[in-house]
Amino acid sequence: MRRPIALLAGILLAGACALPASAADGDEDFTIKDPRITESSGLAASRQHPGIYWTHNDQDKGAYLYAVDSSTGETVATITMTGVGTPRDVEAIAIGPGNEIWVGDIGDNDGVQWPYVWVYRLPEPKTLKDRTIRATQYVVKYSDGSRDAESLVVHPKTGRVYIIDKQEDGGHLYEGPAELSASGANVFRPTVPVDLWATDAAFSPDGRTLAVRGYFGGLAYDWNGGRLKRLERISVPLGQGESASYSVDGTKLMLGSEGAGSAVVAQDAPGDAGSSESSSGGGSSASSDDGDGGTGGDLKVGAVAVLIAGVVVFGLRRLFRRG
Repeated sequence: MRRPIALLAGILLAGACALPASAADGDEDFTIKDPRITESSGLAASRQHPGIYWTHNDQDKGAYLYAVDSSTGETVATITMTGVGTPRDVEAIAIGPGNEIWVGDIGDNDGVQWPYVWVYRLPEPKTLKDRTIRATQYVVKYSDGSRDAESLVVHPKTGRVYIIDKQEDGGHLYEGPAELSASGANVFRPTVPVDLWATDAAFSPDGRTLAVRGYFGGLAYDWNGGRLKRLERISVPLGQGESASYSVDGTKLMLGSEGAGSAVVAQDAPGDAGSSESSSGGGSSASSDDGDGGTGGDLKVGAVAVLIAGVVVFGLRRLFRRG
């Protein structure tokens, strides 16, 4: 995501306050050390290789995926995808049933309003080493016109692919066909609203919870067969937050950001999957609707800082539009 206003948002948020983003266990946070990864825009926990997270750059010099060891922050394997042409704006990655990697080339950095976008599918390798893997490329169109999106999720039980479009005032969950076809366009249709300016999303391993994050906060939904029910707010690290993934055991929500040497922060997963102590500072509110995202004084101060930053960004965006 390279739009100047988004970068400004990241700067404002980073400077708004110096409060901890969550009560994460320090040994589960990690920093991506690979100098090639400067715009980590998606994150997915490997089920075959515990402790490994797949990521990718927003816009790269090739069709690359990186396997990062969370214990060291080092890249242990690089996949070069073939059969996909030249990626335009890769924004999301997910692991589906059968240990298949799904990649969403679904962004629109430059406001081009693409008539179609792409989704790629490839098998996750059983051994981690640098290699080239042929991916299947799917053409995706939206039933209501072009969309900018940064969130792609694959249900861990059904394998169905979903996209959430990125709208300042909140977007929609778009449902793909039960099975995607590589021979023609796959039409994704809006189903239910998502009340967030979404930059990434992730299913819990059991498929019961959908976590959606943005720059200023996040929301957890009960999946409810695709008829989303809002559960609680999610606090997110300050900065240009672009990625989210559950840990492979579902107890943590991993939240990443763009930039060289970017940090991935672990916090208790929302809902029943998280720690029983989450209500006392685990990063998720116990409220199901309009809570302030936490009960501690630090979180209240942090919320005020985020609100101020949001107002400034909103005003500047309006000013830029008038210009």
